[in-house]
Amino acid sequence: MNGMEFSDVVARQHAPLVQRAAAIAAAQALGAATQLRDADDRTPHAGHAHVVTLEQSSSPAIVREGTQRFHLRYEEPAGETALAALLACSAKPGMPIAADTESLSVLALADRLAASDIPVLINGPTGTGKEVLSRFIHNRSPRADKPFVAVNCAAMPEAMLEALLFGHQKGAFTGATSASEGFFRAADGGTLLLDEIAEMPLALQAKLLRALQESEVVPIGSTLPIKVDVRVIACANRDLPTEVAEGRFRADLFYRLNVFPLSLKPLRERADDIAPLAFALALRHAPQGKPMPWISDAALALLKTHGWPGNVRELENVVRRALLLAEGKPQIGPEHIVFDGAARLVPGEVAAMPAMPAAEPANGKRLSNIVQLSEARAIMATLEACGGSRVAAARQLGISERTLRYRLASFREAGLAVAGGRR
Repeated sequence: MNGMEFSDVVARQHAPLVQRAAAIAAAQALGAATQLRDADDRTPHAGHAHVVTLEQSSSPAIVREGTQRFHLRYEEPAGETALAALLACSAKPGMPIAADTESLSVLALADRLAASDIPVLINGPTGTGKEVLSRFIHNRSPRADKPFVAVNCAAMPEAMLEALLFGHQKGAFTGATSASEGFFRAADGGTLLLDEIAEMPLALQAKLLRALQESEVVPIGSTLPIKVDVRVIACANRDLPTEVAEGRFRADLFYRLNVFPLSLKPLRERADDIAPLAFALALRHAPQGKPMPWISDAALALLKTHGWPGNVRELENVVRRALLLAEGKPQIGPEHIVFDGAARLVPGEVAAMPAMPAAEPANGKRLSNIVQLSEARAIMATLEACGGSRVAAARQLGISERTLRYRLASFREAGLAVAGGRR
């Protein structure tokens, strides 16, 4: 069964959170169901089931109670934060996490494709989760109990890539002191992921095309083809039709791979995925045996305003920094969010604040400017998350309203265009 399992009592006690999460989980089709329980339910857990215990509380938190068991305390059942936390707790290791409607559509289509053996071409910028989607297709296919082998074509030395893919005989070339089966034979019966396929040399593309057409490989040093049963998924972060038009990628190989293309958008274009991904990454990297800081609404608002040039990989870096900076604190706030580099951080005029030149000496003046800019961004993001209310924003930031007014005034005196908010 897919999605989530829960009793009528849980549905009533935790509406609308449970209904929203269950609808998303069903759309994701992520295999065995997650059991949702109420904190007052004292019945024994069922075996090794994935269980999330729900409790409405004024002190939101996620507590690990085992490898597949979590206790989720949330404040507002209709809020985005509670939904994101529940999706993160319900996610199976290595499976995609999504809440954006377009991302869910891609997952639903990938689930249908998994039942077939046709090649799949996944396009998308670096760091958007193409390998995760490939593993999802493999895990949902009849080949799930067979090998999944991932090969990054850009990371392999060009001179060795053919031997690594198709194998070689002992003595076939200098240094070949033993035979090797190669990645195609290692993936026999399962799935072979060819990541960054646009980086593959043209000469090798012809041999790959033959392997796909004939379902066989010829190891280097051999004259006898060996049959293989492999489902190929290819990923590209460049536009392959353009590569074909400019002669850098074989047209016949492109059409062989492009039977059913899937496309993953940059993270900045699927903002609804950011919150559940942030919670999932925090769960992955929070130190074992220690409470995981809750990600505040203000911190999530700041994450949503960033441009994410590094996509999910950059988000993972930001979350790991936030966990370190917030260590020992119950919440991750906007003051704990440190981005990888200069980018659009908050809406409006604050977003247009110029970044300091990288070559400028790290003197005291530059450091004070960086601190002031970072503080302004955090405060403006918190104000936006609180609907412009200075009282609510000050509470979120852990300062008095008077201090907040003073900070806003000091920013304006320094030439930063900031709004004053409302009480």
